[in-house]
Amino acid sequence: MDNLTRDRDDRERRLMKEGRKRYIHELQKQTASLREWIDEAAGNAESLDAGQRIYRAVHTIKGSAPMFDFMRIGLLAEELDRIWDWTQDEGASFGQEAAIGRSAESVRSSRPHLEELTLELEMYGRELELDEQYEQLYRQVPPLHDERLLVIDDDDAMRSFLAQRLNLDGYEVDDAADVATAQRLLRERTYHLVTLDLMMRPTSGYELIEFMKEDPTLKWIPLMIVSARDDVNDKVRSFYLGADDFVAKPFHYEEIHARICSLLKRTRTFEQLAFRDPLTGVYNRRYFDHQIQVELGRIRRYPAPISMVFIDIDRFKSINDTHGHHVGDLVLQGLAHLLQHHLRATDLLARFGGEEFVIAMPNTPGADAKKTVEAILACTHKGPVAQNEGQSYHITFSAGVSEWHPGMTVDEWIRNSDDAMYEAKQRGRNQVVIRTGENGAPSSEEPLALQSCKKVLIADDDRILRSILIAKLKHLPVQFVEAADGEQAYRILLEQPVDLCLLDGVMPELDGYGLLERLHANGLRPAAKILILSGRSRDEDINRGLQLGANAYMHKPFSMVELEVKVKELLNI
Repeated sequence: MDNLTRDRDDRERRLMKEGRKRYIHELQKQTASLREWIDEAAGNAESLDAGQRIYRAVHTIKGSAPMFDFMRIGLLAEELDRIWDWTQDEGASFGQEAAIGRSAESVRSSRPHLEELTLELEMYGRELELDEQYEQLYRQVPPLHDERLLVIDDDDAMRSFLAQRLNLDGYEVDDAADVATAQRLLRERTYHLVTLDLMMRPTSGYELIEFMKEDPTLKWIPLMIVSARDDVNDKVRSFYLGADDFVAKPFHYEEIHARICSLLKRTRTFEQLAFRDPLTGVYNRRYFDHQIQVELGRIRRYPAPISMVFIDIDRFKSINDTHGHHVGDLVLQGLAHLLQHHLRATDLLARFGGEEFVIAMPNTPGADAKKTVEAILACTHKGPVAQNEGQSYHITFSAGVSEWHPGMTVDEWIRNSDDAMYEAKQRGRNQVVIRTGENGAPSSEEPLALQSCKKVLIADDDRILRSILIAKLKHLPVQFVEAADGEQAYRILLEQPVDLCLLDGVMPELDGYGLLERLHANGLRPAAKILILSGRSRDEDINRGLQLGANAYMHKPFSMVELEVKVKELLNI
């Protein structure tokens, strides 16, 4: 369906909805008038005149109600039309007494239908109110845009329809036509909900249910069965195996979307209670222990650096003793907020206990993790992390950084980071110490698993875009280095080997073209290949970049699929 057709359909739905609301409002007034006229027609000398008014009203309702899909109201009006049709017989002559008698009979026949009509109106009115409340609620609580869903179905048309509709509602959606593809995606990416068809070939959906529920990293993902077989045995078996919901085909999209919203809301609530620290809102130790295994599983499949950071607030006990635990809690919340604000979406932040926080930083060598944490520490020097009753509270922290190496256990990794943090304390606090190697000693050579990794520099002043690019490309065997402006990118290109630079054309301090011009003027040509990502699409901008040494050019906004293809091509992976 193209955008023009979709816009037209949306407009027609809105017009119909507005028309139904107005029609119900008018019909409520007409029903009140009908009740008055029926009372008037009962034993009144003017009964014939009242009956004619009743007929004209119900005759109009009979024709108009079905136009707004009020079919039951139309049928009731048709019955009333038949009852009062005698008032339109121009060839018949009624005496007053005969008219009164005929009217009394019609009144008795009409009252039950009038009561039904009143009930139908109340029901439709309530239905419209609930629809309005639902739409308001939906507008207030839209789906989170970082929620990723996986749609699994071997029916290409059904899979495409459901994936596209969910995508239009704000979700990131992947799809798979078979169990093998779904298993690969589940290993590579993180999903918040999975929809699964049972009857697939060559492998049925039951095998994927068992696969997910036996994997400790996948068993908590909400699983919705969408099956063409509305069979009670399939439902019972699916629920026993661990499915969370079952929807039979054919379905109304609105229903399946409401079920997905409900499951995601329940999961978010459960996560908030089970995996979040109630004071600071960051993840707790339980979730960190679980998720770090997931991250290491990815790295074993796709080698890339990952670093852990331990942070401990300096002299936190004196804050509690001097100012009280209430202020201590405010300080913890303030530092958690500061950390969240400066970390990437792909970084995992958790409160480890007391005044300690731990961060796992995927696709980040130890040296880069140290720079990031030092930048956050510098922020604590510039201003308070908490305020209370007009008083500001400043803190510093000590941090230890350790990069993971193949063969290292999680306990050893944690111990290295913790030891580095205590070394920072012993050196005088307010600093970051890095340790490498299995025993906490400096490592003289790069781990074998990382020697084959390509290094990619992302130079863009948009922090959110940098995070998105890393999230989208992190499944590739590459290390990422970030630069927030052209000057920083220039230094990195001179100081360390980089295989590919994703270079923003417009940045503060020094833009991408200026960076290339400076390199060219100094007779330098970076070993890195250059892919310019720019919002400018003019031919002269593209030619300028290519003349200055860029290898490729992509215009923003660009397709992430096309970007990944181009990155693989430039890196030869």
